[in-house]
Amino acid sequence: MHAGTDGLTHFKIWIYRTFITAVLTILQLDAFFGQEPILRFMFYNTENLFDIYDDTLTNDEEFLPSGLRRWNFSRYSGKLNSLYKVITAAGEWTPPALVSFCEVENRRVVEDLINKTPLSRFDWGIIHEDSPDERGIDVCMIYRKQVIHLLGYNYRIPSKADTVNFSTRSVLHAWFRADTDTLHFLVNHWPSRRGGVLANEELRLSLSQMVREIVDSLQREADSRVKIIIAGDFNCNPDDRAIKLICGMTETSSGLVSGNIINLAADHSSSFKGTYRYNGIWEMFDQIMVSEWLLKSPNGLYTSKPMFRIFSPDFLLVKDPSFPGYSPFSTYRGYRYRGGFSDHLPVLLDLQKR
Repeated sequence: MHAGTDGLTHFKIWIYRTFITAVLTILQLDAFFGQEPILRFMFYNTENLFDIYDDTLTNDEEFLPSGLRRWNFSRYSGKLNSLYKVITAAGEWTPPALVSFCEVENRRVVEDLINKTPLSRFDWGIIHEDSPDERGIDVCMIYRKQVIHLLGYNYRIPSKADTVNFSTRSVLHAWFRADTDTLHFLVNHWPSRRGGVLANEELRLSLSQMVREIVDSLQREADSRVKIIIAGDFNCNPDDRAIKLICGMTETSSGLVSGNIINLAADHSSSFKGTYRYNGIWEMFDQIMVSEWLLKSPNGLYTSKPMFRIFSPDFLLVKDPSFPGYSPFSTYRGYRYRGGFSDHLPVLLDLQKR
C-alpha cells in the first residue's frame, strides 16, 4: 500500500512538473512571438518618388506632366497615399520608429508624405540632403521623435571621389539615442548594374570600401561594442564581392570566414528569395546588415536573424504578365502606368531589449 501511494505521489509530482513546464514554455513562446518590438526599422526603395515640378539642375523631365510618363498631381497624390499604406501596414497600424527611403527626389516629397497623408498624426523628423545624382534622387530617413532621438548625421562620399565626378547617391550616416543605447545607421543606394553585371562595379566597390572604413572607425572608438545597422538597395546580391567587403569576410584555404558585420539578408528564411524581380528572377538587392555586437550584446537593444524579414503582403504583389509567379506591384511597368506601390519590396528589422 505504501509503495502504491509512493508511486502515485511521484506520478502527481511528474504531472505537476510537466504542467508547469508546459505553461512556462507557452508563456515564453507567447512573449517571443507576441512581444511588441522596442523599435522597428524599415528600408524601402520607393521607385521614383518625384514631385510634378521641374528642377532645372537635374534630369527629372520624365516625371513632369509633359514628360514621357505623364506624371501629374493625381498620380503623385496616389503615390503618396500608396506609400503611407505600406508604411502603416509594415508597422502593424503604428508606423515603424524609423523608415529610410531611396529614390526620393527632394525634401518636399518627404514633407508631403508625412504632412499630406494620415502619417501626419505622428511627430516625424526628417533627415534629407540633395545628392550629386544626375536624376536628383536621394537617400533619406524619417523617424518618430517621441520614440527615438537624433544625435547627429552626415552624408558621405568616397574620399577619392570629388563632387564634380561623383554622380550617384551619397551614403547617409545617422546616429540616434534609443532607450539607453546609441544606434548607428548607414543607408545606401548604390549605382545600378544596368548595362551588365560589371557596370559601375568600381564605384560600388569604392562605396563599399568607404562604408567598411566608417564601420572600422566606429568599432575602434568603442572597442567593437557598437551597434550598427547598414541598410539599402545595393544593386547587388549578398554574395557579391562589394557586400563581402563590408561584412569583413575573407577567403582562406578552408573557405570563406565571416567577419564582424552580419548580413541578415543572406540565406534568410522566406518564401521570397529577393526584393526585386527582373525577367522572372528574384534578386536580393535590398539588404540589412548589423554589427556582431547588436546580435550578442548582453544588455540593451539587440536583434536576431529571425527579426529580419521581407515585407511581402499580398497587396504589394501582382501576377507577372511575362513570367510565372508574382512580382512587386510597381507604379510603372516600363513606361506604362500601373498605379502600384514600388518595383521593390521593403525590408524590416525589429529590435528588442535584454
